[in-house]
Amino acid sequence: MPFCFQCGNPVGAADAYCARCGTRQSVPARPAANIPSDPLAGIPPRTASILCYIPVIGWIASVVVLASDRFRALRPIRFHAFQGLYLGVAWVLNGWVLGHMLWGLQMRIVHDVISLALLAMSVLMMVKASQGQEYSLPVFGELAHRSVSEE
Repeated sequence: MPFCFQCGNPVGAADAYCARCGTRQSVPARPAANIPSDPLAGIPPRTASILCYIPVIGWIASVVVLASDRFRALRPIRFHAFQGLYLGVAWVLNGWVLGHMLWGLQMRIVHDVISLALLAMSVLMMVKASQGQEYSLPVFGELAHRSVSEE
């Protein structure tokens, strides 16, 4: 039985005020209804794989998928997350390093060609992931296979 925190008088669990001193009592918090403990519970594995390949920002989804308990045992999803993470690193390197280092028109064309190639790889991998295929890109796929096998 709870007691009033002001005067110590016994109060009922549902009482909002103490009958003796009139002090407002804290109402016990109700348990949250239907809130899943895992925020990724509603995301299908195929969708999680596709999100890892979104150009430029897919690395965020990759990190979330790799950190989640839900996808820890699903090897193909972790492969897509690692490959998407490495593809995201390539986007960052292309944008920040090559984009700022290359001066002149000819060098800018190199940056644009690499950007186009990365975009094509991202779109290809989103299509392959949506079909449920574990397609391995030349460099990124090998790194992803190594990363998945080390865990």
